[in-house]
Order: sequence, then structure tokens, then C-alpha cells
Amino acid sequence: MLYFRNDYSEGACPQVLDALADTNLIPTAGYGTDQFCAAAADAIRSLCEAPEAQVHFLVGGTQVNKTAIGAFLRPYEAVIAADTGHICVHETGAIEQNGHKILALPVQDGKLTAGLVRAAVERHCDEHMVLPRLVYISNTTEVGTVYSLSELTALSGCCRELGLLLYCDGARLASAMTVEGADTSFADYARLCDAFTIGGTKNGLLFGEALVLTNPALFPHFRHAMKQQGAILAKGRLLGVQFDAVLRDGLYLQLARHANAMAAKLRQGLLELGYSMAVNSPSNQIFPILTPTQEERLREECAFEVQSRDDHGVCVRFVTSWATRGEDVDALLKFMEENA
Repeated sequence: MLYFRNDYSEGACPQVLDALADTNLIPTAGYGTDQFCAAAADAIRSLCEAPEAQVHFLVGGTQVNKTAIGAFLRPYEAVIAADTGHICVHETGAIEQNGHKILALPVQDGKLTAGLVRAAVERHCDEHMVLPRLVYISNTTEVGTVYSLSELTALSGCCRELGLLLYCDGARLASAMTVEGADTSFADYARLCDAFTIGGTKNGLLFGEALVLTNPALFPHFRHAMKQQGAILAKGRLLGVQFDAVLRDGLYLQLARHANAMAAKLRQGLLELGYSMAVNSPSNQIFPILTPTQEERLREECAFEVQSRDDHGVCVRFVTSWATRGEDVDALLKFMEENA
């Protein structure tokens, strides 16, 4: 069975497993106060060129989004997000469960713009409505598209003008920074966002997300918010060890380059076979359109997700990872050719 369902199904890259084994019997303090978390946090601050930033390590994406947004906002404040955003469709109302409304804006390509944000703020004009306070984006987006540096800069400028926080969910940040033509860096996110995450779960770690806070107004008592949400891991060293391992020698971005390269090979092969794409995604998620018959046949050979169904066909999602093999891409393309 070929596997293109997601980018977190494999365990962890060998360097992470080696690091965990090598440090296994070293006693440490708990709750992320150990030397491994400190080293990983220092490495992140260095990459971000943000020596004063706070860095916190959490287990998963929904946990970090729920914890961070809940800590950042007052009870009457709301989040602006694309309607395809992870917090809108994949987190079972976690943000709303904290009491914060999400203003989900319809988008075509998964991306918010300064104009959309400005219009949403203007619509919420008095105390009878929730007060927009935070703009949530993800890079890459849930449909595989990528914010460029100019797009991020425009959003950041708009948010600062309007007094909004800009928060970037970076579950697939490495993919966004390594697509062909990518022009963003860790330092850009630290400079343009009030907070952002560096995803590990979908890029070679067993689990883990690093939350980077660059706005000093968000610093006080954040660990209290983490503890209240059950987001401080007793064996926090496991997060620090893993991030420290992948941040060495450019490994974090190297893993993502491989995933993107496998997706590019698959995407180009499908286009050459005559398949169309639902969205122009340059990252490690691609969305070809199949007929219902093709989808049914493919299920016998491959694990994948269905994105949507309509009169035009079935939009499926193929995702590549740091561990995807070239021969598996070739096998999938051969199957797709035989069933074109």
C-alpha cells in the first residue's frame, strides 16, 4: 500500500531517534526547564535573530493554537481567519471552547489579505459585536499555498496599523520556507509576527511544536496559561532534545526540501498525464482532480484523503513527507497513468 495521506505518519527521522537514545539516561529537571529545552530555545532565538524572544515547547498543533490564542485575547475579543484555516475546520471548536469567536473569511487560495482583514474590522464597529483582535494565518496554508514575504509584510503592516496581533501557525513552516522561489526566513516571521510556531510533528519529530513569542506584551505569565491548558509536559526534555537535533546543521529545512521535492515530482508527473489541480500548491500538499471511478480504484493501492466532491469530480489530497521515497512516487504515477 502506497501512503500519501499525511506528513506525520512515520515515527521520526534517524537523527531525532539517535538524540533521544543518546540522552535517555541523563537525569534532568522536568516541565521544560532542562538543559535540552534551553539549548533548543537558544538555537531558535539565534535563527530568528530575536535574542529577547520567549520560546515554549508544546506537544501538538491544536494544543498550541488553543493555549496561545486563549492567553492572548480578552473574553470579548475575536480571531480573524481564512475559512479554510486549521482552527476553523480541524480543531473541533477548540478556540470557541475558550470563548473566542472566529470570524471565518471566505478565500479562494487559503490566504488572507490586508484588504480582507481591514474589511472585517470595519464590519465589527461597536460594543454589540465581538472585537477583532488577532489575525490567524498558517504557512503553508491548509490548501498548500504559501505566503510570500511581500504578502506577510502587507498583513503585518495592516495588523500593526489596526492594533491587531498577527499569529502564524507554522505546523508546515519548513515546507513554506523551502518551496521553489521561497523568500521568507525565521527572522522574517520573528520580525513580522507577534507570535508564530515552528512545527515539528509534520517535519521529522515524533511530536512537538515550538511557540515563539516576539511581542513583549504576550510574555507575562504565559507558562501559567500553558499549565492551565495541560500544555506543560512533565518530560519536557523530550521536546527539547528533538528540536535541538533537527535544528543542527540545517537539518530542519533539509527534511522539508525533500518533502517538497517529492511533491514537485508527483505534481509534474500528474500534470503531464493530463490531471488537473484544484489549487496551484507549490508545497508538499497537492490536490489533483479525479473521477469517482479513479478514486475508487486508487483506494485499493494508496492511502490518501478526499478534500471535496462536486460535479467536476473528486479533489483528493496527496501529501509527501521527509520520509517519502522516490520509488513510491514513481509507483503512484505509474498507477495514475494506467488509470488516466
